[in-house]
Amino acid sequence: MKSVVHRLEWLVESLGGLARLCILALVLLVATNVILRYLFSIGPVALQELEWHLVSPIALLGLSYSMKHRADVRIDFLYERFPARLCAASDLIAALLTVAVGAIIAWLSLAYVNQAYNLNEGSPDPGGLPMRYLLKAFIPLGFLLLVIQGIADSLRAIARIHDPATDLAPENKLSTETSA
Repeated sequence: MKSVVHRLEWLVESLGGLARLCILALVLLVATNVILRYLFSIGPVALQELEWHLVSPIALLGLSYSMKHRADVRIDFLYERFPARLCAASDLIAALLTVAVGAIIAWLSLAYVNQAYNLNEGSPDPGGLPMRYLLKAFIPLGFLLLVIQGIADSLRAIARIHDPATDLAPENKLSTETSA
C-alpha cells in the first residue's frame, strides 16, 4: 500500500512543482508589467491577462499540493487529543469527503471546459489571450488531483486504522515548526 500512496503523491508533487513555477512566473510577470507601465508607459493587455491566467494553475494545482504537505486547515487542538485510531478514522472521513467533492466538481466542470473549447473561447478584450479553454481545463485537472490526493490520504488512514504504528506519512512534509 505504501508504494501506491507514494506513486499517487508523486503525481501531486510533480504538478505542485508546476504551481511553484507559475508563482515564480507570476512574480516576474508582475515586475515586468510594472516596469513597462511606469517607465515606458506601455501596458500590453495580453501580459495583464496572463497575470490572472497564472493564478488558475497556482490555486488549482496548489490545492492538492498543500493537502499532500499537510498545509491544510484542521482543528489540531481537538485532533491531538484523539487516540491514534480515532485520528485515523477522522482522516478517513475527511479524505473520503475530499474525494467525493473533488470528483463531483471535476465531473461537472468538464461540460464547462468542453463548451469553451467548442466555442474556441478567447479574451473579449482587443489584444487579449486566445484559447481560454486551456485555462479552464485546470478546473477538472486541479480537482482530479485533489481526488488523487484524497485517495492517497484514504489509503494512509485505512492503514493507520488497521495498525496505528503504520507510518505512511508524506515524504516531504512542509512544516512551520522549528526544532529546539
